[in-house]
Amino acid sequence: MPFFFDTPFRDLAIFEPRIFQDERGYLFESYNQRDFEKAGIQAAFVQDMQAFSTQGVLRGLHYQSFPFAQAKLIRALQGEILDVVVDLREAEPTYGQWYSIRLSDKNQRQLFVPRGFAHGYLVLSPTALVAYKCDNFYAPSHEAGLRYDDPTLAINWETDLAAVIVSEKDKAQPEFGKHAKT
Repeated sequence: MPFFFDTPFRDLAIFEPRIFQDERGYLFESYNQRDFEKAGIQAAFVQDMQAFSTQGVLRGLHYQSFPFAQAKLIRALQGEILDVVVDLREAEPTYGQWYSIRLSDKNQRQLFVPRGFAHGYLVLSPTALVAYKCDNFYAPSHEAGLRYDDPTLAINWETDLAAVIVSEKDKAQPEFGKHAKT
């Protein structure tokens, strides 16, 4: 049976699969709808995404606004990332707070991010291959984001932000409080 760990944020959960390892390598089930539902996670995934990046690339913080908000299940297929989320659910006591976790091909952990969060990650290894499932389709008209270096959020990216590689689009995202509502 896989393990699910709670975080300080309602519905944000860490999934750690049960890994079967021997001299041939390893095998694990990366997703099983029944196990997720037993853990209280209800998401009907409709789209899988994959991204390859090099060390120092910072992607995010991204989200889609209502009615195209997305829940995501994120994992690092290769390499290591610092995965970061920001709670944008105004009714939650964790509104405006961030959470981070290292996801890697070594620990095989996955992060379930419910709707209402901005998401981003920093590549810590020489390269990283990141995959994530989404429970709603990509909708460019509802795409939104937050500044990764917003001083009011004060996210600890565990690196010198002057050295990260960020797209022009991500550099132009609004600060928290000036963002589109989820």
